[in-house]
Amino acid sequence: MPSVWPGSPYPLGATYDGAGTNFSVFSEVAERVELCLIDSDGAEERIDLDEVDGYVWHCYLPTVSPGQRYGYRVYGPWDPAAGHRCDPSKLLLDPYGKSFHGGFDFTQALFSYDLNADDPASGGTPPMIDSLGHTMTSVVINPFFDWGSDRPPRIPYHETVIYEAHVKGMTQTHPDIPEELRGTYAGLRHPVIIDHLKSLNVTAIELMPVHQFLHDHRLLQLGLRNYWGYNTVGFFAPHYEYAANRNAGGAVAEFKTMVKTFHEAGIEVILDVVYNHTAEGNHLGPTINFRGIDNAAYYRLVDEDRRYYKDFTGTGNSLNARHPHTLQLIMDSLRYWVLDMHVDGFRFDLAATLARELHDVDRLSAFFDIVQQDPVISQVKLIAEPWDIGEGGYQVGNFPGLWTEWNGKYRDTVRDYWRGEPATLGEFASRLTGSSDLYEATGRRPWASINFVTCHDGFTLADLVSYNTKHNEANGEDNRDGENHNRSWNCGVEGPTDDPQILALRARQMRNMLATLMVSQGTPMISHGDEIGRTQGGNNNAYCQDNPVAWVDWSLVRRNADLLAFTRKLTGFRRDHPVFRRRRFFDGKPIRSGAELRDIAWLTPSGTEMTPQDWDSGLDQCVAVFLNGDAIPEPDARGERVVDDTFLLCFNAHAEAVDFVLPGPGYAADWEGALDTAHPLGESDLRAKAGETITLPGRSLLVLRKTG
Repeated sequence: MPSVWPGSPYPLGATYDGAGTNFSVFSEVAERVELCLIDSDGAEERIDLDEVDGYVWHCYLPTVSPGQRYGYRVYGPWDPAAGHRCDPSKLLLDPYGKSFHGGFDFTQALFSYDLNADDPASGGTPPMIDSLGHTMTSVVINPFFDWGSDRPPRIPYHETVIYEAHVKGMTQTHPDIPEELRGTYAGLRHPVIIDHLKSLNVTAIELMPVHQFLHDHRLLQLGLRNYWGYNTVGFFAPHYEYAANRNAGGAVAEFKTMVKTFHEAGIEVILDVVYNHTAEGNHLGPTINFRGIDNAAYYRLVDEDRRYYKDFTGTGNSLNARHPHTLQLIMDSLRYWVLDMHVDGFRFDLAATLARELHDVDRLSAFFDIVQQDPVISQVKLIAEPWDIGEGGYQVGNFPGLWTEWNGKYRDTVRDYWRGEPATLGEFASRLTGSSDLYEATGRRPWASINFVTCHDGFTLADLVSYNTKHNEANGEDNRDGENHNRSWNCGVEGPTDDPQILALRARQMRNMLATLMVSQGTPMISHGDEIGRTQGGNNNAYCQDNPVAWVDWSLVRRNADLLAFTRKLTGFRRDHPVFRRRRFFDGKPIRSGAELRDIAWLTPSGTEMTPQDWDSGLDQCVAVFLNGDAIPEPDARGERVVDDTFLLCFNAHAEAVDFVLPGPGYAADWEGALDTAHPLGESDLRAKAGETITLPGRSLLVLRKTG
């Protein structure tokens, strides 16, 4: 038996200080808690935690060092009707565990009810089968790491280009990454990936979930896996399957090294985090950690029958962010990833769930209050997925001032515009100019709108222009899963085709949407592989496809070289021109007294300013936008006035070519082509004068620069 000292209730979790390890775990419902030390042979040594302060059970073991595997057993009431599910036969993971070892065997041992019972929800006496050997174990880590001179890049939002990526999917097939590093944190920091991102002018990589997650039993039975990772079991631990070094704690050091490498390249690291639910599922799920430690504290339970879980997420449960200790866990986790792991921000999955107080989403919820005042979390990038599946869950535009949001309205509008849906022109104008209707009233700027056309959830860009309907048969749900209303258009043929005209149209539609993304006010986000035409074969819900369906196919770099070159040209164009990434909304007024031109003007194809009647008519989806580079109101970082070129954006979403009359005196004397989506590389040698007529091909975008 090791020497046991009283230790401290804080910090929670297992904390190695160079001499020994402090263990601390919260449970209000517990009557007794055992710390279980697991040796290399799987044998267990149990230590009673006799010290309890404020429902936090703790001890200090001076002989325990990094690499020690451990878990907890919690003794207390088994009363599902009251919300309590203590089961000491289950070895429980540490909610604050920073590393894990092993896997899960989905046998009776993981479950606190009889799998063969006629009514498993009844809450009868648990079968008390020990889960040791059938479940993961927590691992003590060495927290010390040489960060050297690492500093966060702190890229301003208006200069940010986000690249959403999956650790494994981004690197699994790359021929220039050593095979043993593919699919890992070490592979993601390989120079070929860094160089690729830099060539796209990416300033932030947003990683799909890297918190330790569980592969659902149902998926494993189907020969599938939880590829996306939205199934968290540990909010402090990097998923160990993404580590090339899977020794105890190896994932932690490897993740830190990856972050340090990205920072050296001037690229921020943003994590997609899932604090809305856990992998334990509903009342029929396994007992892994939270359920057995303090079920009623960690989960939202149905008031009428506390055997059941409120589910705003579609996963079986919702984390109880109203409880002070659960809220503390979320905030401690966020601070850990910033202070210890040096990440630069977070994208919150189904963030509306965290804002639910009693039932409704509440902008004044405790979660937002505590984030607002936190000196660490309030200073990093905070991105909300502003919806969940509960009633009133769609909250685009309703998050507080610190937050940016995935703008689902931008996605839907741009898709509709380019596929020629009627009556979208006014909405399109709002989205193109930063969605002031959504963000200005809360004091936010255009960059609060995270603009995207595609993301991990839904069609890839190539599939968006190749399929009218989803094709998810490989997911094992008879194509019932996934979104049915994709706002996609296959350009005339469903799926693969050899028709050169359709292929050319699809390529142009991809260029149109990418170009629109980069000339829109707001913060653009690219989904990994879209720049090379990645396809999932029409699968719009590849959450379980840990295989070539969802991985980036790097052979497309050669096959779709023009699309990659076009995307690089686009992102460089945006980087070089601040008029496309203003920090303040347009107001339609001259920037200085006596100035003739406003900061923006909307023009018809005939070269005249749009009238209310013109907006109502739709004008067959054709419009020109005048952006005055001499009318940018904000100074740069050194307080100097920002001046840029002046541009005219000509949009034609109609199937046929349309004549545009270049605006007359007062706008410009001479124009030259800067970007043309009708050309595979976006090139244009057009030169024209005010009052001249130019012909814009069907379904294309032409950007003109003022030259005189």
